[in-house]
Amino acid sequence: MADALVIIPTYNERENIEKILEQIFSLPKEFHVLVVDDNSPDGTAGLVKDMMSVYPDRLFLETRNGKLGLGTAYIHGFKWALARHYEYIFEMDADLSHNPEDLVRLFNTCAHKGYDLAIGSRYVDGVNVVNWPLGRVLMSYFASIYVRFITGMPFRDTTAGFKCYKRKVLEAINLDEVKFSGYAFQIEMKFTAWKMGFKVKEVSIVFTDRTLGESKMSSGIFKEAVWGVIKLKWKSLVNPGRFKQPK
Repeated sequence: MADALVIIPTYNERENIEKILEQIFSLPKEFHVLVVDDNSPDGTAGLVKDMMSVYPDRLFLETRNGKLGLGTAYIHGFKWALARHYEYIFEMDADLSHNPEDLVRLFNTCAHKGYDLAIGSRYVDGVNVVNWPLGRVLMSYFASIYVRFITGMPFRDTTAGFKCYKRKVLEAINLDEVKFSGYAFQIEMKFTAWKMGFKVKEVSIVFTDRTLGESKMSSGIFKEAVWGVIKLKWKSLVNPGRFKQPK
């Protein structure tokens, strides 16, 4: 029985989903995958359903009624995973920007090196980004500097979306209180785990921009991150009890 679940949110990822699933299922370590699809009009969910007959008991699908946001998709997936037997729970993009082979490295960091959260980091060892225009690289890099300055987090890649959690981290976090989506969601989850005292490790990865499909980045997501960081810091000051691990 696999102890690791990879959660992949999708919206119009038909061009990428089959390839990434095949790569994950070809790894030497056994991973299960949960796809959380937001009613993609391009038929992503239908393609996943077809693949479930090829990978029975390893591939699962949860469909939602509409485009409800990245953060809520992951929360949905976290609750699904916690209701089952998984000890290691991963976040991963559907667009092949994350190399599936790095799942094993993130897993080993948590399973064998004593860490509670492993972050696939683009910036812990220089700037490891492929195919991004310079403007976006600079925006992402300096966004992480901004987040570190406001929150005090020591991580180089504060907006990273490629992560492995030990089960106990997600059990400790009140998932119903996590309200952000997009980059702000990724920041909030790291900040909460760090403030709770969990052991966090950045693992250097190479991030490759998508070649198929459309990016989900928007100005609204960016603005949420800018203001969300300030809200996070404020909450940690006025309600420090939220960041204590349950006994």
